[in-house]
Amino acid sequence: MQSRRGSAMIAAIFASIFAILAPAQAAPESTPLIIGETITLTALDEKRQINVILPADYHTATDKAWPVIYMLDGGMNQDLMLVTGLNSWNGLWERSQQAIIVGVQTKDRQRELLIPTSDPAEREQYPSAGESEAFRLWLSSTLQPLIQQKYRTNGTDILVGESAAGHFVVETWMNASSLFDGYGAISPSMQWSDQQLARQIDGNVNGLPPLFVSLADEGGATEEGVMTLIEAMDGNQDFCFSDRRNDLVHANSLHGLLPEALQYLLPTNVEWLSEYGLGLRCERSGQSSDQ
Repeated sequence: MQSRRGSAMIAAIFASIFAILAPAQAAPESTPLIIGETITLTALDEKRQINVILPADYHTATDKAWPVIYMLDGGMNQDLMLVTGLNSWNGLWERSQQAIIVGVQTKDRQRELLIPTSDPAEREQYPSAGESEAFRLWLSSTLQPLIQQKYRTNGTDILVGESAAGHFVVETWMNASSLFDGYGAISPSMQWSDQQLARQIDGNVNGLPPLFVSLADEGGATEEGVMTLIEAMDGNQDFCFSDRRNDLVHANSLHGLLPEALQYLLPTNVEWLSEYGLGLRCERSGQSSDQ
């Protein structure tokens, strides 16, 4: 018994020595995982990243062109990865058309995304706020032409944003609607400047590009401003109002509703979405919203 135990110990020792002396096994080769590219541009005297995520078959389907989703707050440390993942997931279900994503990094959100405010408390808290018109001019005169020149786009441009960026979306839709073909305003900050955007509405709204607009648990002046906007929609205006006041909060409204916003603005019209619980939830809508 003792000799067997000793032989086993010696074998184990030699195995350890051989393991140490044997050449290390080469690690499996890896290749970079590339999902897009970054362009650095200057807007409002601030250098910022423009992050472009191309469809998976962009470089192989060379005869194909794509719509473009312009996503505000689209920096690497902002909403870019979330938007990219949700857009990819939509694609797996053919829930929305695959598109080129252009993530626009914001640096001073109140400055870039909001109109000047008449509210003294807002002016004190955000003294740089109010240059949305200049930021929009940069988007239309510099960024959009660059994207159209550099990439194979099909002429359909969508603007999407949440919170303050949602306010920018609504403002652009109301005052410069021809810049984009569809608009997604998720929990827009309609309380800004004493609901100035809502108070700007005079009569019914109709004939503008499609608008997806949503409301979570914001309440108060934000809710009042959004509902004023919704009440002004004419029956001929194409819109989808997703009322999520009872099941979403402001912090998760983008996560919960971006897939539906893209589904509404870039529909595929496949037949199985409702069967799998992926139908649009437009509590109020104009024209057809049955994708």
